[in-house]
Amino acid sequence: MNIVSTYVGYVLDIIFGDPYCLPHPVIYIGKLIKFIENSIRNITKSRMGLKMGGFVLNFVVVIITYLTTYFILKISKGINYYFYIILNTLIIYTTLATKCLKDEAVKIYNVLKEGDITKARKQLSYIVGRDTQSLSKNEIIRAVVETVAENTVDGIISPMFYLFIGGAPLAMAYKAVNTLDSMIGYKNEKYIDIGFASAKIDDIANFIPARITAFVMALSSMFLGFDYKNSIKIAIRDRKNHKSPNCAYPEGAVAGALGIRLGGTNYYFGEKVYKPTIGDKLREIDEEDIIKTNKIMYLTSFLSLVIFSIVYIVIERCFFR
Repeated sequence: MNIVSTYVGYVLDIIFGDPYCLPHPVIYIGKLIKFIENSIRNITKSRMGLKMGGFVLNFVVVIITYLTTYFILKISKGINYYFYIILNTLIIYTTLATKCLKDEAVKIYNVLKEGDITKARKQLSYIVGRDTQSLSKNEIIRAVVETVAENTVDGIISPMFYLFIGGAPLAMAYKAVNTLDSMIGYKNEKYIDIGFASAKIDDIANFIPARITAFVMALSSMFLGFDYKNSIKIAIRDRKNHKSPNCAYPEGAVAGALGIRLGGTNYYFGEKVYKPTIGDKLREIDEEDIIKTNKIMYLTSFLSLVIFSIVYIVIERCFFR
């Protein structure tokens, strides 16, 4: 663990995000997942076989990701310490997605301001799993707000949390867990068996970070002048109003802070999925809620970095010196 690398990596993410011209480690994790998934499907077709294969898939991908990152950094440290610091910083940078998340939300915000609903639906389809073809303007805004709130956990706070526990290798291992869930953690006919382990392991990995995120979102809301008391109230009250044991925490924190209602029925792969609502409809949702959610996300990322740093330093000084 290197505090300097962590802060520089965070700043690089804030400034540059994920440039499309550069290869991202998640791309290669995704290729590994696909290769092993296809291999498992060639070996077994039974439901139990696929479910067991899903656990093997997760174990192999996460271990390979962790060990690859660990040995790359170990070898680089043996070559040159400054080379190691640079490489460590760059790996940390790739595990965070603050600017990328903000940029995708702002793209949709800009299109909505132009009044192009069709283009907004298409733009939204790139970042959500739900069907977007027939969404209204308010439903598009709701989807963006939910996505930013939810992905504040798995795109920023969770990798940061594991970074402070086990350095860049553990943060990258978390990215493998999250990528597995994103690729195969669905409950449709194709993935319900082989993706079972991915969905459950991702839930476990995000369990603590999701609750930390809700708390820090409420703290951020206080600094930003939003309703931080309601943020805490809704995050706690509606924490079970989601099929995920984690997503309702950040969504509830944002919904409460902004006085809007999230959740509700969506369509996935043409199938209607009923979901409870999160938050109270104190006012109608509008485009500016996208910008407000981005502000909460940004400040939450910074405050979490500071809080994790303080806790890390205190633990290190008290127990390891």
